[in-house]
Amino acid sequence: MNPLSSVIRLAEALNSRRRNLWFALLGVQLRGYVWMRRISIPRQWSDISIEKDVSLDDGVVLLCTGAPKQNKIVIDQGAYLNRYTMLDAHSQISIGRNCMIGPYCYITDANHGRAPGMLVKEQKMEPRAVVIEDDVWLGAGVVVLPGVRLGRGCVIGAGAVVTDDVPAGAVFAGVPAVSIGLRTAKILSQELCVQV
Repeated sequence: MNPLSSVIRLAEALNSRRRNLWFALLGVQLRGYVWMRRISIPRQWSDISIEKDVSLDDGVVLLCTGAPKQNKIVIDQGAYLNRYTMLDAHSQISIGRNCMIGPYCYITDANHGRAPGMLVKEQKMEPRAVVIEDDVWLGAGVVVLPGVRLGRGCVIGAGAVVTDDVPAGAVFAGVPAVSIGLRTAKILSQELCVQV
C-alpha cells in the first residue's frame, strides 16, 4: 500500500470513529464498532440498534418515522449496506447476520392507505414488519416492500421488487420478484435442521 493510501485509510477510519461517537451520543444503540462512511440518520436515533462489524457505506439512510420504538431498525453483526441504500421504518425492519445489501436498495415496512375519496397523503400509514434473515444477498437496486420475510441464504437479483416472502436458499429476480432457482440444496437442508 502506498503512503498516500495509508493516510487516506487512516483519515477514513478516524472519521468513522467520529461518526460512531456522534450517533451513539444521539442515542443510536451501537453494540460495538460500526464502519460508517457518510451516512444519514435524520431523527429517532434511539429507535435504531446496530451490532458490531456492520459496514454502512456512503449515502446510506436509516430513516425512522412514527411513534418512537426501540429496535425499529435492527442491523445484525457482519451486515454490509452498500452506497445509497435506504431503510424506511415505521414499524420494524430487521437485517440478519452477514447480509449483503447492494447499492441503491430501498427497504420499507409501510404503505400509504389507498381508500377512495381521500387524498393518499392524508391517509394513515399501513405498517407491516420486514425481516431479512441471515446471509441474504440483495443485488443493486432491489426494492423490498412491507410484510416481506426473506429466508436465510436467499439471493435477490438486481432491480427486483420483492412483494412476497422468499424461502430460504431461493434465488428470486424480476418485477415482481419470482423464483428463478435455488442457491444450493445445502442451504435448504441447514435451514430445515435449524427449524426442527
